[in-house]
Amino acid sequence: MGVSVAVSTAGGTVGRASVLAVDAGNSKTDVAVIGADGSVLGTARGGGFQPPVVGIDAAVDVLAAAVAEAASAAGLPQRDLVGHVSACLANADLPVEERELAEAVQARGWGRTTEVRNDTFAILRAGLPSGAEPRGVAVVCGAGINCVGMLPDGRTARFPAIGRISGDWGGGSGLAEEALWFAARAEDGRGEPTELVRTLPGHFGLGSMYELIEALHLGHIPFTRRHELTPVLFATSAAGDAVAHSVVDRLAEEVVVLAAVALGKLGLLDEEVPVLLGGSVLAARHPQLDDRIAELLAARAPKAVIGVVTAPPVLGAALLGLDQVGAGAEAHARLGAHYA
Repeated sequence: MGVSVAVSTAGGTVGRASVLAVDAGNSKTDVAVIGADGSVLGTARGGGFQPPVVGIDAAVDVLAAAVAEAASAAGLPQRDLVGHVSACLANADLPVEERELAEAVQARGWGRTTEVRNDTFAILRAGLPSGAEPRGVAVVCGAGINCVGMLPDGRTARFPAIGRISGDWGGGSGLAEEALWFAARAEDGRGEPTELVRTLPGHFGLGSMYELIEALHLGHIPFTRRHELTPVLFATSAAGDAVAHSVVDRLAEEVVVLAAVALGKLGLLDEEVPVLLGGSVLAARHPQLDDRIAELLAARAPKAVIGVVTAPPVLGAALLGLDQVGAGAEAHARLGAHYA
């Protein structure tokens, strides 16, 4: 479960606005004001949500700017805007972080109640059919990697997902670092040969790994551009490079072990249940990765049904909000149709 906060307010919210949905990632924030009938009354997009970098108040200020724009588009006031705020936020990795963020969001007065969840829950809910019960597992691989599962009775399975100290491997940044590691060792003789020594520096118009290492170290190429190397890794693997292939296979193994452990925690290993894949890396539909995930998951959870989520995560945050306020199937269907 996420963390919920409720307060009593004088008066009431605007009747036709029921849910404020927020999906905030490291690079962007999407906000939608949802009517009680599932209609989308106003939307907005804002900047990235990074409380570890800028602090909670400054991070919530970024949300506030997008909320103000969405409220204006809906023709509604910014305070006491809705009955319920459903916020799926990056960097809400631990229950204590969810609680702190829920309190900070609730203090802005956007709704009578607020629930904050990790943003991976938005992917899971967005990938389920309109009107379906919240039951399944989602694995997200974008800049990082994470997995959550949930059941209709509110039980969840989750991981801290804060990097190597919590046992994580994978994600776009991690894959890029792994590719760089193999390529550097191949060039200087410590490792086995790989075409990555050519394709990685070649992406930046450089002639050697030494030049790329120097450019990254000195900041001539911003280190944030590492994510550009993840598609290069997959292309090098698809061209037949054994080292790149092994990295892609390892990612498939990590995706499946996350899903299988989450399914096991929820008692779903032997049931027909959706395992939903999201995030930029998994949504790219790399054939080698897709095939290996399917093969390995069939061995661990033979009845699991794999799906790839391409719907915007803010849909998941909105559906979770409609779940919370007890909206009917028609409202869920109308909302899903809007984002189809």
